[in-house]
Amino acid sequence: MKTTTTFAILIWINASRAKNNEAELFARITVNQKRVNISLKRKVNIDSWDKAKSRVKGTNQEARIINAYIDQTQTALFQAYQDLKAERKVITSQAIKSRFLGLDEQHYSLQDIIDYHNENTSHKLHKDTIGLYKTTQRYLMEFVLKEFKTNDIYLRDLNYSFVLKFDNFLRAYKMSRNKKLIGNNTIIKHIQRLRKMVTMAFHIEWINRDPFVKYKPVFDKTERGFLSAKELEAIENFTTDIERLRIVKDLFIFSCYTGIAYVDIMKLSKNNILLGIDGGQWIVTKRQKTNTQVKVPVLKQTQLIINKYKNNLRVQTTGTLLPVLSNQKLNSYLKEISDVCKIKKNLTFHMARHTFATTVTLTNGVPIETVSKLLGHTKLATTQIYAKVIERKVSDDMNALKVLLDNKSTQNSVDNRRKSSS
Repeated sequence: MKTTTTFAILIWINASRAKNNEAELFARITVNQKRVNISLKRKVNIDSWDKAKSRVKGTNQEARIINAYIDQTQTALFQAYQDLKAERKVITSQAIKSRFLGLDEQHYSLQDIIDYHNENTSHKLHKDTIGLYKTTQRYLMEFVLKEFKTNDIYLRDLNYSFVLKFDNFLRAYKMSRNKKLIGNNTIIKHIQRLRKMVTMAFHIEWINRDPFVKYKPVFDKTERGFLSAKELEAIENFTTDIERLRIVKDLFIFSCYTGIAYVDIMKLSKNNILLGIDGGQWIVTKRQKTNTQVKVPVLKQTQLIINKYKNNLRVQTTGTLLPVLSNQKLNSYLKEISDVCKIKKNLTFHMARHTFATTVTLTNGVPIETVSKLLGHTKLATTQIYAKVIERKVSDDMNALKVLLDNKSTQNSVDNRRKSSS
């Protein structure tokens, strides 16, 4: 949390929206580069405004009245800042505005908690996670504008109805880039991010109740796709003269035999290869998603790929263990490889991590606790999803075998009856 607060007041006129050469007078409060404006309900002739001094020129009665009002406003705003500071309240530009306007000090707004959350968590979150919060916050303010015809809403006005309406707003929202609706699980993630911010407001006593108590999200169950041993072998045996496809294949196989996610592979360097407890080489890194340390022994398949790129010019330039490619390009090129290998599944790079969890480890008898540790899962329940996937696959395979055996048995009975009748 920041221990110093930068605070400034600026009196200005909105000359760009002047009518009949008269512009509205505003006070701008800036706290830690976050600013809000307050309309002072006065209009000033543009020609009589001294921008440098933030005052009306001249000594006539009208100029004296407005300048006195400006002085009073600045004094009151500074006093609001001092009061909040003395009360050890969280100081934001919106909080000062609320105190100046005579509102109860607990009447913080949705924008207040967004600003407070961003300021106090941005140093802990990855830039991708921050980006997700920014998207949620954008949707929130679009919803508030549409539903309440205002740019903000007090936290005290958040209730179960607000949550449901925001949920419905997201379900009807069409994304501008492709006009598609937002998926159910993505919507729940947005609601969860809102909930985290509102819970933060509850903990710092900006609100006295939790509007999410009755909200029960239901995620759609999604299958974690993975490659079978035969499909994995097909990709391992894939050969090509096209360099980009060779690199993509190697990165994918590397992930299949380490379980390391794309974002973490891209950050690996030779410094991540250390001597393990068994005297062999291990990859030691941290998962970006959870900040959990991961230690994975280097298997033969992994070592071959590491050796292959040891003296690669691209790798030497980036200082990474393996060539760097965007996730978008990786997934696009994987489609080409899957077509050649006649793999019908929607092959994505993250499927390599799932393949490590299922086909490479669990199917080969590696205990689920060990797999959980290798994957860097913080909960065993997360890993157990893979075990259930394997059980389902075994069940499906056995059912198919039962059908085959039943058909064989039926055919044998028919053949025997024919023989006996002849």
